[in-house]
Amino acid sequence: MSEPVPLAVIYSTFGSADDAQRVARTLVEERLIACANVVPGVTSIYRWKDEVHADAEVVLIAKTRADLVEPAMARLAAIHPYDVPCITSWPLSQCHLAYADWVRAETSC
Repeated sequence: MSEPVPLAVIYSTFGSADDAQRVARTLVEERLIACANVVPGVTSIYRWKDEVHADAEVVLIAKTRADLVEPAMARLAAIHPYDVPCITSWPLSQCHLAYADWVRAETSC
């Protein structure tokens, strides 16, 4: 019996909920992610072009298989409206078994 495919989370930020939802829907439709949470109401403080900014942003948290992280991140970057988007990922060390099975099923062709 083989080990189940490991899972991962992809994290990104957007300037609007509409953009985050558009990208999330595309990634779900293309089966690169199983689902995403769009979380409004965050403030990002960062340096851009030698100026410090504080802007309202929306967080996207996407769940997928670890083997799909690279293509999902590449697709996200290709359709993201920012010039230099925040796109990070990390592996999931533990996950509710039924949820993990669902993520795997929703990201399989």
